[in-house]
Amino acid sequence: MTLLLSRTDIEAALDIPAVLAALDAGFRTTDRLPAAQRVGARLPGPGTAMCLIPGLLPDVPAYTVKVNAKFPAATPALRGIVCLHALADGELLALLDSASVTAWRTGLAAALATHTLAPRRARTVAVIGAGAQNRTALRALRTLRPIDEVYAYDLDPERAAAVGTVMPSARAAATAADIVLTATWSREPLLDADVLRPGLHLTSLGFDEPGKTELSPALLRASRLVVDDPTLAATSGVLHGTTVDPALATPLADVLRGTAPARPDDRPTVFAPVGLPWQDLALAWPVYLAARSDAASPSFTFH
Repeated sequence: MTLLLSRTDIEAALDIPAVLAALDAGFRTTDRLPAAQRVGARLPGPGTAMCLIPGLLPDVPAYTVKVNAKFPAATPALRGIVCLHALADGELLALLDSASVTAWRTGLAAALATHTLAPRRARTVAVIGAGAQNRTALRALRTLRPIDEVYAYDLDPERAAAVGTVMPSARAAATAADIVLTATWSREPLLDADVLRPGLHLTSLGFDEPGKTELSPALLRASRLVVDDPTLAATSGVLHGTTVDPALATPLADVLRGTAPARPDDRPTVFAPVGLPWQDLALAWPVYLAARSDAASPSFTFH
């Protein structure tokens, strides 16, 4: 039996604390697994295509393969599926809407890293790019710490207003808050080193493929940089095409394991992930288990 899980099904089955716990455990343990692969290609049009394989986690008897396409002008901008397979025999357990899986697992991982790296006193947030990624990150962050104020900047002021107090620019939003979340399609830096101050934390979700950038090299060099995967950060993420020394990037896994401090000093911190295939599984597996127990979930059998 293969479950077909739409955006509505995924959100109905989603347990945010459970997925946050799975992501935390994943970062701590995935060094025991084979390296994941990200295969990407430009399409002969406005979009890009990507396949992430395999998504694996210790003690989870399944794996994921995601086939995804990005079209910045579309709504949703991500289109595709996440295939959940049984690890024992490859049976296709579920097909999940990739836009929902990606938005939630990226947002939840961002919230986990942000909460870990930002000072405990930080309670004001700037949202730069008020799309699905930042909305889910903000929602998850609210489950981890109190948020007193949200400032928002987006090319669409109405979308920004739905998130927080509208600001006239990315810089204005960043200078008003203790925590900055950026999730845009920008190919030019939105923020430079002049926004930095002691204790500031920035999470940038816009370094997920070559050519995209939200933070200037000067800002990165003046901050403590944390990444989800140092190799991918250098080949296709925040360090690609820059002169920033890869040795300066701290893996988030080291921070969560306690082998690297979250904040060794009061320097600004930056978390700039690429996104990893196992994160899809960290969300898809508990969602699948919850949906499977619901007799009303839509399903059919492949022949």
